[in-house]
Amino acid sequence: MDSIRLLQETSTTPEALDAELDALESEMPNIQARAANMFVLAGAWAERHDAIVAAAPPAALEAVEARLRRIGIRWGMMPGARMTAQFPALPAAGDTSTP
Repeated sequence: MDSIRLLQETSTTPEALDAELDALESEMPNIQARAANMFVLAGAWAERHDAIVAAAPPAALEAVEARLRRIGIRWGMMPGARMTAQFPALPAAGDTSTP
């Protein structure tokens, strides 16, 4: 399925955008594995990113860009701190268990 063509040819509903964002997120391991080098990976990311942003209605653009940013950070395509888990600095009040 050519998701870029699909986004360009169909009317974009919030459900379609969510599905495309989910697909991008689930396909990133394959995109990364198939990329011969970082430039190919960056190009593939840019194509998908730009197609999704172009298809987003103005009312949903901020949320779509935020989700794309989180996906991009996770995969090293955008600057930002990656975080896989949260570890509280102090235990919650009344918590006597040890981490």
